[in-house]
Amino acid sequence: MSRLGVVVNPTAGRGRGTGLGSHATSLLRSRGHDVIDLSAGTIAEATRNARREILAGVDALVVVGGDGMVHLGANVVAGTALPLGIVAGGTGNDIARSLGLPRHEVRASVQAIEHGLVHGARPIDAVHVSTPEGDGVEWYLGALSCGVDAAVNARANELTWPQGGGRYVRALGSVLRSLRPYGFRVTHDAGVWESAGTVVAVANAPLFGGGMRIAPDASMDDGLIDVVVAGPLSRSGVVRVFPRIYSGRHVEHPAVQVFRTRSVLIEPTGLGAAPPLAFADGEPVAMLPLRADVRAGAVHVLA
Repeated sequence: MSRLGVVVNPTAGRGRGTGLGSHATSLLRSRGHDVIDLSAGTIAEATRNARREILAGVDALVVVGGDGMVHLGANVVAGTALPLGIVAGGTGNDIARSLGLPRHEVRASVQAIEHGLVHGARPIDAVHVSTPEGDGVEWYLGALSCGVDAAVNARANELTWPQGGGRYVRALGSVLRSLRPYGFRVTHDAGVWESAGTVVAVANAPLFGGGMRIAPDASMDDGLIDVVVAGPLSRSGVVRVFPRIYSGRHVEHPAVQVFRTRSVLIEPTGLGAAPPLAFADGEPVAMLPLRADVRAGAVHVLA
């Protein structure tokens, strides 16, 4: 059978990650796979372990956890032929949802991985984020958040309850107390959007934040990214628009625009407050300015 490198996030799903990981590795081994446990105490160490095993010749990298673990996996395999298997067991699992993969179902996830090993992996797009000078930062599969969406993400990461999208609702209330529109210049393939604004999200997948449809028409295999921007909104305006994100109807609001592009440069300007730390797939990335470029078929998912 196959030689698989497996990375488990023990804190995924509010501490259920260890059990999910043990179940997944036991099931894979019982089905004849050679499983190498690459888990570690830190994300950086686990990433180094995974990259080392690529050189050692594993047949696939399997991540067990939520979007953060998928993010780790994407940064290991993007641009290589090594396929990525996903056992989704986090609180949000937006990337697994966007790909139609099982969630919190280890046996079904293992079956999807084995199907991909036998019949071939599904190529999907990945987005490379870098500085304007071209210095590499990292890859992501879901969405890059640069506005109030990033500030809410940062606050949600500090909360222990509730699970999933409920944390983002609670975090929003905290962020709104000091909200001021940020200053942005967004340069995409067809032009420039320069404004004070509240949201700038660069989406490869339709979902983020535990089920919010930030870019309802985004596809992970079309070679394009959907840049969702919202002009300056008052606090009450944000409160009115925010619930629409769950259905994707926020894109109907006159302050919201969507640009489909292959690359985008996002810069801070003096038109508003300094934008917060940007997040990708729920993980902190860097301060603006940042450039995002989509790479068609850069990741191969076992599905």
